[in-house]
Amino acid sequence: MRLSAPTGDQDVDLDAVDLFDARTYSDGDPHAAWRAMREHAPVHRQTLPDGRSFASVTRHADVSAVLRDHTRFTSRRGTLLSILGGEDPAGDLMMAASDPPTHTALREPLGRALSFAALRSRHPDVLAVVRRLIAPLAREGAWDVAERGLGFPMEFTGALMGLPESDWPELARLTTQAVAPEDPLFGAEAGHGALVAAHHELFEYFAELAHRRDDRDDLVGFLKRMDVGGRRVRVEEVVYNCYSLLLGANVTTPHAVSATVQAFVEHPDEYARLTGSDRQTATAVEEGLRWASPANHFMRYATVDTELSGRPVRAGEAVVAWLGSANRDERVFADPYHFDVARNPNRHVAFGFGPHYCVGAPLARVALRMLFGELVRLVERFEAAGPVTHLRSNFVAGIRSLPVRAVLRPGAADELKGEADAATPAR
Repeated sequence: MRLSAPTGDQDVDLDAVDLFDARTYSDGDPHAAWRAMREHAPVHRQTLPDGRSFASVTRHADVSAVLRDHTRFTSRRGTLLSILGGEDPAGDLMMAASDPPTHTALREPLGRALSFAALRSRHPDVLAVVRRLIAPLAREGAWDVAERGLGFPMEFTGALMGLPESDWPELARLTTQAVAPEDPLFGAEAGHGALVAAHHELFEYFAELAHRRDDRDDLVGFLKRMDVGGRRVRVEEVVYNCYSLLLGANVTTPHAVSATVQAFVEHPDEYARLTGSDRQTATAVEEGLRWASPANHFMRYATVDTELSGRPVRAGEAVVAWLGSANRDERVFADPYHFDVARNPNRHVAFGFGPHYCVGAPLARVALRMLFGELVRLVERFEAAGPVTHLRSNFVAGIRSLPVRAVLRPGAADELKGEADAATPAR
C-alpha cells in the first residue's frame, strides 16, 4: 500500500470508495479517503454488490474502542473482511477469534511464553538470523528488501515453533497466499480458490503436527500441554492457534521491514539522524510500525446498538477498524504524514489494541530492533534501485518488491562478507 501524504483539500467521493477491493491497496491509495472519513464520516457504510455490508471506523479513538470492548464488539464471528457475512469456523477455538473468558485462557499462557523475559535466551539466535539476512549487502547491486524479508520471521518463529527448516519457504508462501489471495503472484488461482487452498494446506500441516508427541520442547509442544480453563487444550485449538501465530508473524514483521526501509529511502535526513543507540533504534522501530501499519484492518460484530463518534452502530453490524487510518489520525499524531524517527509519544495501534493486542509483539520488536540496529551500524544510506510493487490485499499493507542499493559504511563490506562466507556451506 502506498504510504502517501494527501495534499490540499481533496474532494473525495466517499460513495465511490471501495475499501473491500484489494486493488485499492495494491494499485491505489486509501489515505485521502481515510482522511475524508475521519473528518466527515467516522462511521462509513459500504454495501457490496452481493448485499453484504460493513461499517468502517477510521478515527484512532473509535478503532481503539472497537478493539478494546468485547462486550460491544465480538471477535467470535470473524475478524477479517475475507469472511464478511459468514460464521468463522475458528470462533472460540482460535485466540484471535474468541472473546474472554476463552480468549483470556488461551492468551495468558502464550503471553508468558512469548514475553520479553522468556525470549531473552533467544536473542543470539535472532541476531544470527539478522546477520544472515543482511549479509548479501556486501555484494554490489540491488537488494530486494521485500523479497529477502519475506522469509525473515520464519527463521526465528519457525525455530521457536519447532517447524522443520525445509518447510519454512513453503509456509511463508502459504501464509502470504492466505492474506493476499488476489495477488497476481498466485496466478490463475487468485481469489477465493487461492484462499481456500492455502487454508487447507496450512490446517492439514498443523493437524499433522498436533497429532505427534506432546513432549516437544517448542511452542507447538507448549500449546499441546496448555491448560485452558481447567482442561487440556483440544487438537483443533492447537491447529487454529499454530496457524494464527505463524500468520501473525509473517504478516507484521516482513512488511514493517520493507516499509521502514522505503521510508529511509524517501526520507534520508531521518535515517541520518540515527546514531545506533538502543533507545533511538527502538523509537525508530515504533515509528516504522506506525508508518507501515502492516495489519491494515480488524473486523468485529456489534453485539448491541451503540454509538461511535456520535454515530449509531446497529447490533449485528460488521464493524471494520482501519489501523492504517488510526495511525495517521491528526487528533493523536502531530504531522502524521511525516516519518519522524524520534516521534514521542507514539500511540500507534500497529499491533492492535486491548485484549487482542498481538501476543507476538515482543518477538517482532526484538527482531526489528536487532535488524535496524545492525543496518544503522553498517549502512550509511539507502538508495532506490527499481520500481516498488505492492501486495494486492485488503488485510496486509504489504510490499512485494522493493529493490534498494545500500551504501555501506567504511569496513562494513568486509564484515558482511565474513558473515556471508560463514553462512555458505563448504563444498
